[in-house]
Order: sequence, then C-alpha cells, then structure tokens
Amino acid sequence: MLALHKQLLFELSRYEAKEQSIETLFIGGGTPSTVEPALYAPLFKTLQPYLKKNIEITSEANPNSATKEWLQGMKALGVNRISFGVQSFDAEKLKLLNRAHTPTMAIEAIKSAKSLGYENLSLDLIYATLGDTKELLQRDLQQALALPINHISAYALTIEEGTAFSSKPHMSKEQLELTEWLFRAIASHGFTQYEISNFGNYQSQHNLGYWTYKEYIGLGAGAVGKRALKRYYPQKVIEKYIDNPLEIEEEQLTTEDEHIEKIFLGLRSCVGVAESLLSQKELAQAKILLDEEKLTLVDGIYYNNDYLLADEIALFLTA
Repeated sequence: MLALHKQLLFELSRYEAKEQSIETLFIGGGTPSTVEPALYAPLFKTLQPYLKKNIEITSEANPNSATKEWLQGMKALGVNRISFGVQSFDAEKLKLLNRAHTPTMAIEAIKSAKSLGYENLSLDLIYATLGDTKELLQRDLQQALALPINHISAYALTIEEGTAFSSKPHMSKEQLELTEWLFRAIASHGFTQYEISNFGNYQSQHNLGYWTYKEYIGLGAGAVGKRALKRYYPQKVIEKYIDNPLEIEEEQLTTEDEHIEKIFLGLRSCVGVAESLLSQKELAQAKILLDEEKLTLVDGIYYNNDYLLADEIALFLTA
C-alpha cells in the first residue's frame, strides 16, 4: 500500500487534480476483497478532497472472501457499489473455472451486501465455456435475477497467454447462437445492454467514463492511465512495482489513434459515434450501414444495432 500511496500522490500532481475533480473510483483487478479495509484507509484519506459528491465508488469482490466484516469496512470507507466475481451458479462449472467459491457462497455474499445497505450490486457471468448449454446458462441467469442486483456483466471466456488455461485452449468455446440468446434473455428482464458486456437498469458511471474517452488514473501494478494523448503503464511485475512505483512507461498517441479509438469505443457501447467525428469517406460508409440497418442515426449520433458486430462495423467505417 505504500507503493500505491506513493504513485497516487504522483498521479494527482501529474493530472493536476483539483478538489472534487474525480468522478468515479474503481477498485479492481486482482482480488480486492482479500485486502483488509483498514489498509485502504490511507488511500481514501488522501483521495477524499478530490472525490465528487455522490461519487460512484465500486469495488470488485470474490464471493469467498467478501465477508460481512469486509463489506462493512468498505462501506465505511465510502464504497457504494460492489461487483461480484460470480461467473456461474453451477458447481461443476465453477470447478472447471478453478473458482474457490461455491454457488451458496455467491448467493449469501450478495444478500449480505444488500442487507448492509449497498444499493448498487453487480455480478458477472462467464459464457463461451466448454460444456455450456442453453439450460445451464438459463439456470445461471434465473439465479442471478432472483438476487438483489441491478447490473449484470456477461463475459466470454478468453484464454490468455501465461494464465492457468493457456495450455487448455479448448476450454473456450463460443457458440454465436447461444451468445445471442443469452444477451436477449438478459435484456428481456429489464437489464438494458449499454455496452458489449454490460447490462443494467443501473449503468455504471465508471464504465461509461471509458466509453466516452474520459481521462483516468491507473494505480497499481499492471494498471493503465490516460491523459490527453498519452497512456501510462506502471510496472506489471508486482515486486518491481513495489520497489519503484514511479517507473511508468509512456505511450504517445496520435490524433488518428484517438479518432479510431473513439469510433471503436462508441460502437461497442450506448455512447455511439458523433456524425461530426467522421470524415467524408466515413460518412459515406456510415450511409451504407444505415441503409442496411446496421446503424441508427439519432440527433447526429450513430448508434450500433448489434454490439456483437461492433468491431466489424468499426473496421468497415474506417477502412
């Protein structure tokens, strides 16, 4: 935490942060629920003057480590939204995914958070996993909807190099028809899809900050920050980060990078793409997509009609 605090002070200065200038706060990556709330306290004390009133403060949590005491401690610090890494309510699927919690632990953790006064609760579900069936995903969704949540994240299982599943690429098996069914099923219960992986009758303000291309501070090993046309990458190796949290790589973006990223992000979310952002060539491409009902134009903003085609549509627009 000393390294995090050192980087925090540096970043507040670098970003020229002013009183009440931080709009959202997100504690995630790794397993925040294994860290005692008391250890977060110095960071919150430093951040306090910079936090906007009624700010959304989210923490991720694993069901097996999000104890009642931990949830109470985080709420006392100001955390008002919890995102639970549930992934599934199927015991066998959880074992397959090497998860440490049981379905009962997940159910009890979410109910406990609600009883403590958390109004905004989210859980994530994993799909595109070997062995997934419509029946299994339907049971997962029914159990999720029976809990006091107002947000669901649905992520396809992806196999990344260096992870436990990197030697088991067959574990990830997406079936497009099943994905489309799952997305429709979630939306049919009043959880509006507002970006490619997130659904809710509450939209996470932190998530929307990324889609609207706002600046953000990335604190910790492997985090990413962005300010204007620069991205900042602290050390990924945690031991090196602890030794020197200010060893931060910089990436210089171009205006073309910004242009392309705004299009890709806008089409993957409810933010959309402003007509004024597009070149004449891109506007001509957008007209084709409008005619094919792939895009909708409302008040000068192009909206994507199918987030699963977001990248293909963006590539067509910018080709």
